[in-house]
This record gives sequence, C-alpha cells and structure tokens, in this order.
Amino acid sequence: MGAAFDKLPQAVLVVNRKTSTIEYYNSVAEKEYGVSDGADLGIFLIKHLGLDSTMSFRIARRVQEGLIVQQSIENKQTPKGWLHLTIESLGSDTGLAMIQLSDLSDSVKSEETLIKEIQKFEALFNFATMGILLVNEGGNIVMSNPYANKQFGYGAGELLGQKIETLIPMRYREKHEGHRAKYGAKPESRTMGTGLELFATRKNQTEFPVQISLGHFENEEGKFTLAFVIDDTDRKQKEKAIIQQKEEMAEVNKRIQQLNEMLEFKVAERTRLLQDTMKELEDSRDSLTQALEKEKLLNDMKSRFVSMASHEFRTPLSTILSSVTLLSKYTTTEEQARREKHIDRIKSSVTNLTDILNEFLSLGKIEDGKVEPRWAEFSIPEHVQTVIKQMETICKAGQRIVYKHKGKEIAELDPSLLKNVFINLIGNAIKFSSEQKSIHVNTAVDNTGLKISIKDEGLGISKEDQQHLFERFFRGNNVTNIQGTGLGLHIVSRYVQLMNGTITCKSELEEGTEFIILFPQREKTQSE
Repeated sequence: MGAAFDKLPQAVLVVNRKTSTIEYYNSVAEKEYGVSDGADLGIFLIKHLGLDSTMSFRIARRVQEGLIVQQSIENKQTPKGWLHLTIESLGSDTGLAMIQLSDLSDSVKSEETLIKEIQKFEALFNFATMGILLVNEGGNIVMSNPYANKQFGYGAGELLGQKIETLIPMRYREKHEGHRAKYGAKPESRTMGTGLELFATRKNQTEFPVQISLGHFENEEGKFTLAFVIDDTDRKQKEKAIIQQKEEMAEVNKRIQQLNEMLEFKVAERTRLLQDTMKELEDSRDSLTQALEKEKLLNDMKSRFVSMASHEFRTPLSTILSSVTLLSKYTTTEEQARREKHIDRIKSSVTNLTDILNEFLSLGKIEDGKVEPRWAEFSIPEHVQTVIKQMETICKAGQRIVYKHKGKEIAELDPSLLKNVFINLIGNAIKFSSEQKSIHVNTAVDNTGLKISIKDEGLGISKEDQQHLFERFFRGNNVTNIQGTGLGLHIVSRYVQLMNGTITCKSELEEGTEFIILFPQREKTQSE
C-alpha cells in the first residue's frame, strides 16, 4: 500500500476511523505538511492547514462515518492557498479512510485573473465613448453597450435580438445581407466600407454618417462579429465647412484678380487719354489757350484721382493682404472662427473696391457719352419701395426709411438711371446719419411732372461746401474721415440732367440734409 501511495502526486493520509489518528502518510504529505505517525487528524487540520475547530470537527466526523466527501478548502497557512479535499473509505472491514489533498492555488489564481479580465472588459464595454455591437452568425444583435443605445436612440435592451439591418437605411438593407454573409464566410478585422460613405439609421428613422470597424471571434456558442461605430456627423460638417471656405477663397482670389485687371485697364486707358490730350496740345497752336485750360483741368483730375485712389484703395487692399497672410497661419479645425473673421474682412474690402470701380466706370461712360436715357412708363411707388427694401439691409441700428407718395403713380423716365439716383442719395443718408435716425423719402406725381424729396437727420453740409457739392471728387470738410470717392453726387447730377431734371440741396450743419429733384412732364417727339 505504501509504495502505491508514494507514486501519487498529491498528499495522501490514511486515518483510523475509530480513533481519528493518522496511521500512514505518503512522502508528499510528509514533505508539504510535516505529518507524523499517530498524529490526531483534528490537530493536523488545525495546525497544518489553518482550519478553525468547527471545520476540523466536521471533517473528522465525516471520516468516522465513512462518508465519501469532495470539497475545496482554503489553506490559511499559505496565502491564498486552496486545496481539494477528498475523503473515501478503504473498506468497512479495514476501519480505515483515505484523505487526498490536491493543490488548487493555480486554478484559483486563474479564476481570479479571469474575473479581473471580465471586469476590465465590462468597464471597457460599458464606458466606451463609441458604439459597440456584438452580432451572431444569424445577424442578430446579442450585445450593445450604453453608448450604442444612446447613439441609435434605443433604451437598454431594446436592440437585443434585432437584426443588424435594423440600424441600416432601408435602401442598403438588401445588399447588406449579402455583404454580411460574405464577411461571415471569411471574417477579418478591418474598417468597413473603405472609400465609401456609410450611413446608419436611428430608432426615429433619421440618418447620420458613421465610421465602422469590424472584428470577429469564435467560441463554443458560435461565431460572432464585433462592430465599433463612431458618429461621423461633426467631422463631415467640419470637412464641408473647410471645402466651402476653400471654394470661397478661390472665388475671392478670382474676383481680386479681375479687379486688378480692370484697374490696370482703366489706369492704362486714362493714361492713354492724357497722352492723346498732350499730343493734341502740342499739335494745335491755334487753340493754345483752350488747350492749356484743358490740360490744367485734366491734370487736376489726374491729381485728384491719384490722391483719392491712393487713399481709398490702400485701406481695403491692405486689409485683404493682411487677412490673406493671417489665413495661411490658421490651419487647424480649432481656428475656424479666426478664419471666418478674416474671410468676412476680405469680402467687405472686395465689396468696397467693387463699389469704387463701379463709380469710375459710370463716370467714364457718362464722360464718353455712352449713357442715354431709355424712356419707359412705370409705377413710381413700386419702383421706390423696391429700392428701399434693398437699402434697408445696410441701415444702421435703429435707422428706418419712411416713404410717402402723393398723386398719380405712373411716370415716364429711365427706371435704371432713376434707381441709381435713389440708391446713391438714400445710401448717403444712411452713411452720414447716426443710429436711431430716420430717412424720409417723398414722391409726388401730377400733371407738371415728378417731385422727389430725400431728407435725413445727419451731419448736414456747410454753406461753403454746398457750392461745390456736385463737382467731381469733391468731399465736404466734415466727412473726410468717412469712406467715399466724391463721385456719387456728381454722377447723380449727371443722371438727373440726362432725364431733363434738376437737383437742389437744402442743408444746415448738424440738422440734416434734403435733396429735391424735379422732373418735368415729358413731351413725346413725333417719332415716338
């Protein structure tokens, strides 16, 4: 018996059932527990295994009763040491029982490690900041983390058992079943839909863009696919905003280039005109006095043009240059607000340049005799209200335009030229008036013609400046710090003259300004 027990890898004790004394033990028991012949079983259990007296008594009692027992016990003499205890009788005629003690420490440690790993997985699954879905071979959702439930608009447990196609837009579902079957036949960890835009559907059937990564594993319960879902809405919106800004910048650059080309053309054209005039002066001695006066006038225009252009063009062009330079430094998504600020500054400066060039072009056409009235009958109130609606967009805070009309509604003038007259005069009233002020526009049509009055409550014009008000490039002394070319009122007066009208001004400093325009009833020619 001793030789057979010594071959066993676990500790073996042979106990007298009647006296509860140890009559035999193998080499493993001697080595690990220091047991001796005739030792009392209860004392051995308390001393060498660290069991309490209650547990020791219970085990000794089972030995005496000859019961077959198997249980795990903690060996408190060894930190975290667990044993598997087996008791069985060696036969009723022998009066002996055999106790086997097997070390379970490694098994318990593995179980503790497994529990910790499971806890880690649960923490990762439940608190992940992306949607996680576990899908079985049949395409049914067997697990969904809280983030996924919130992402798709479902409550806890509502997704379990549903087909994964429930979360896919209807137009893609049929094809997705085929893709799923193909993936199940040859699964691999990869990004889903590489190069494609993917969309998912919430419980309320709204769609949103997503990025999806796939993983897979297999156990005794079958094959499973693990899907990691990220809501791609914010990234798509930022990407779209950046693309739009690039397109706007390309358009701004194009407009700047066109403006530069137009400016160069106009400067070259004006230079050519000046050169031609000089040549005519040299070739025409008979009209020397007249030529000298004309030269003086042209030189004065050139001087005023250069002075005005250098001032009015420098500010917007400097703004554009500085904003474009700063835009190149803001390359990250977080600097979006700064990019938008400089883009707005560029747009505003380009608009100012466009307005200035439009005034030059209008003056050039008038000087060249290319502007002729195109007479037509139209409704004055409707025409004026259209212009006012357009100008209200540039009003300062609290400013309002009050319009009244008297008499007939139909008049015969050039609608386009009249529109430019209203835009210029109402624009000046807005520009030179402070906030919370009103601009009054009045029109009246009777048998004698059309009368127009545009009155503001702004800065006013001095008596001295009123004498030069409609001259080219003239600007009042009290508005030099406000942007302008000094061409607007000159162009207005020329348009009024082309339509056989007259324009006058009434103004007092700090009490506002009123422009009065009279268009007499037009007599049609025989050809008309």
